[in-house]
Amino acid sequence: MLNYDFDKNVSYWVGLTAHLFEQALNNELAGTGVTLRQVQVLACLALYEELAQNELANLLRIEPSTLVRILDRMERNGWIKRCASPEDRRKKIIRPTKQVTTKWAEIVEHGERMERRATAGLTQSQLKTLKGTLAAIRKNLGAEM
Repeated sequence: MLNYDFDKNVSYWVGLTAHLFEQALNNELAGTGVTLRQVQVLACLALYEELAQNELANLLRIEPSTLVRILDRMERNGWIKRCASPEDRRKKIIRPTKQVTTKWAEIVEHGERMERRATAGLTQSQLKTLKGTLAAIRKNLGAEM
């Protein structure tokens, strides 16, 4: 009926692996009071320092209305601050607060533990090849970073 050889499909394996990474990180973060989406917001802010709300939604590939609820909770927790853009007061700029530094250190610790588990048994050469392969795929698909 619905036949397809998924074993030959790179996107299947990449997607499956990405999903398992997310599950492992969720399990690793259980009990910390941090959601995967909050980690993703903070990771984007760690990369870019500050982002307009619409840029952040685009990076996370989620609807802006979904992001608003995530940011509301993070702002209540004191982890982020929304500021009006100097160029356009309607545009909100998202910045991490100093208060989130301790929580971010905890998140990084959990993430590194999960990463060690995921890469156990792989050589540095294998990891370098994997990163190069994934970078090439991202470039082929038009990734900006």
